[in-house]
Amino acid sequence: MNVMLASVGEDIGYILQKSEYLYWLGQGLAGTIVISIIGTLGGLILGVFLAFGKRTKINSNLPWYQKLWRYPIKWLCNIYSVIIRGTPMMVQALIFQYGCFSLLGINWVTILSSVPVFNGSFIAGCIIIVLNTTAYMGEIILSGLNGIGRDQIEGAKSLGMNDFQTLIHVSLPQALRNSIPTIGNEWIVNIKDSSVLNVIAVTELYFQGQTIAGNSYRYMAIYLIIAACYLVLTLGTTGLLKLITMKMDGKKLNLNFFHFRKNTEKGA
Repeated sequence: MNVMLASVGEDIGYILQKSEYLYWLGQGLAGTIVISIIGTLGGLILGVFLAFGKRTKINSNLPWYQKLWRYPIKWLCNIYSVIIRGTPMMVQALIFQYGCFSLLGINWVTILSSVPVFNGSFIAGCIIIVLNTTAYMGEIILSGLNGIGRDQIEGAKSLGMNDFQTLIHVSLPQALRNSIPTIGNEWIVNIKDSSVLNVIAVTELYFQGQTIAGNSYRYMAIYLIIAACYLVLTLGTTGLLKLITMKMDGKKLNLNFFHFRKNTEKGA
């Protein structure tokens, strides 16, 4: 056991001393961070519209011309959510890549092929992760909207707001605020799940780790390094989200021996 651990330690040191391998890892980290941010923000924006579509009200007293567009929108949003959430992102990535080539003649691999990281495959990966995240963000926002108290909606109506104004100025801001922890969890999921996009040659952390493993034959060492990188990214993201949440709550933080202490003084 000690011999094996020593051997793995030597392999880790060897990889970390190679500037070429560090450069590849840096490229992979950049790809993972950027694609997770794009996927989360893009999915959040589209998820708001998806939640609106799924929340479309269809009353029996509505005129027929309003039902004519409300039914298809609600139906399409529900079908989209079921399909995307019910299939793996890896399969979605393969369908997207080969579907684009078969139906549209778009070969993402050849687009910006000379660019190291942010090439055509990376663009395709961004599209896939945004479309995938949209389905989950839609459910998150919808849950937040359904949690808004009826009294607040009635209060907005008493001030003369219509349904759209109430949604934009009252319901949606509170739904977003209440959903920040869940949105943050989705960001963390995107950091980890971006690794499956290596199937379409997206330059992210796992893809670059595979490249290094194929060159150095030090598989255990590089996979331990990759795992450590993912752990640092997820822990850093978790800490950042906690800081954002506490800042939005108006709480002050004091750094005391690496522990956060809430300032309970009056007015904090």
